[in-house]
Amino acid sequence: MNTKTFFILILISVLFTVSCTKDFEEINNNPATFTTASDGSLLNDAINSLQMGWNEQFYINNEILYKQTQMAALFKEAWSNSTIGTEEIWANYYSNLPNIRELQRRFSASTSPSPAIDNMNAMVKILLAYKTFKLTDLFGDVPYSEAGYGFQDVTKLRPKFDTQRSIYISLLNELKWADEHINLTETGEPYASFKTFDKLFFGNLTLWRKFANSLRLRYAVRMYDKEPAIAGQIVADIINNDKPVLIGCNFSGSILEKAAIYPSLCGFRNEGKVWSFREHKNLRMGSNMWKLLSSNDSTSGSGIFDARAYMFFDTNNESKWVPYPQIPTAATPAESGVPYMEQRNSAGGYSVKGADCLFSPFNYFLISDEVNVPDILMTGAEVHFLKAEAYMRGIGVTQSVSNADNEYLSGIQASLSFWKNTMSATTLKTDGAKFDVMIPIPAFLTLTYLQNKVGFWNFTTDDEKLSHIYSQQLIDFFKQPSEAFALVRRVYGKIPREISGNQGLLTYHRFVIPPSEVAYNQTNWVNSYSSQGDYKETKVWWMK
Repeated sequence: MNTKTFFILILISVLFTVSCTKDFEEINNNPATFTTASDGSLLNDAINSLQMGWNEQFYINNEILYKQTQMAALFKEAWSNSTIGTEEIWANYYSNLPNIRELQRRFSASTSPSPAIDNMNAMVKILLAYKTFKLTDLFGDVPYSEAGYGFQDVTKLRPKFDTQRSIYISLLNELKWADEHINLTETGEPYASFKTFDKLFFGNLTLWRKFANSLRLRYAVRMYDKEPAIAGQIVADIINNDKPVLIGCNFSGSILEKAAIYPSLCGFRNEGKVWSFREHKNLRMGSNMWKLLSSNDSTSGSGIFDARAYMFFDTNNESKWVPYPQIPTAATPAESGVPYMEQRNSAGGYSVKGADCLFSPFNYFLISDEVNVPDILMTGAEVHFLKAEAYMRGIGVTQSVSNADNEYLSGIQASLSFWKNTMSATTLKTDGAKFDVMIPIPAFLTLTYLQNKVGFWNFTTDDEKLSHIYSQQLIDFFKQPSEAFALVRRVYGKIPREISGNQGLLTYHRFVIPPSEVAYNQTNWVNSYSSQGDYKETKVWWMK
């Protein structure tokens, strides 16, 4: 090649390179980076990720957790591929984590730090804490401290697994920081723009602070049996210092504060919930939950003392209340029917459950309304039950049965009011028929009637009273299977459960790490699980 030809080729190459970049700067940006995403849009993405996934509802909640917690009965196990659900949960967390890490990087790098930015940082810390607590409680040790930084540091593309204990301590410290740094008076820019993307509390900083402290209370109580000193200090800080928490009731009545994702407020329809029940089909009211709601087995419902029975469940094809045995026998009739199909979406077709629907299904309004039933993160009712347990056991506070009783009764009131308000808003999709019209609850099923049945004065020992705190919390968790799963694992043996021989035992202590993570991050997975074993029977750190 002569010199002239060589320089001509060089010139063509330069011109080609310039022509491919000139005026195409935006197109040539890496779409996986954060060059154009606003702080608010990243917050919005994090909040949207709190929605329950379709496969989580189907393969984890409906197929596994309702049975494991005995909040319902599974009359047929037909969907054993739980990895479809665990992969979704894993992907939901780790695909969103880089956005959260980017927000935290921006806050740290801000040239003009301010209380307004602290408020933004606190909101993100609280969201990350909620999401991470949920993940580690389902799986145990998971990548956390190095996770989500791959876009910022390629050495962390395959992050180490952190112990669940270290994750708990770190997150509880982060929530404490959030509580101490939320400034209710600093609502100007950049917070003023940031909060417009907040679809959880809609910019209400008081509720964000309450959520932080409520989560501190939840997870401190959860780890108390493993870390009594640290947990006790946190509970004492919250209760003795009257830290703001989500309120269920006060002396004037129900307040019903909660952290929840409402489809009607967030601009989406919860079609995944409807799909999961319509396609899964195999859940019915179980005999264990029935015993917590009714004093006898009369199919007329004459023994029902808790109005939530009407809110959570329905009668069978003959309008009878019939629970499916938690532990079925050879004599248990075959169950089928179509109680979750769309023919029930109008007042005219509502009673059609199929001739083979012999046992009580879930309430159709609860599982079919796509806009008015929220994905619940935490409620004021739960806070009351946590305080009741703290007073009953002396966790961080002086043991007081009377204080425990007050919080327990307030929890029942808040739960009943929350579910009454929620179900009163539900309608059938086709013609808008309302729950209150289609399912009138007997007038005698009042709060007073319920409290007279389950109040502390009916029991003599502290263990009995504590068991009823747990039972009422389990009922309230009816649409929070992962939280019910945590409760049952933590207080196993102290909460009503039907067991016969090897049947009815808790067979899941956690979920195994999804195959995609094992394949991608194998070395760190082996380092974490080679000694303890990655099995569903492996206990998470805070279990006894």
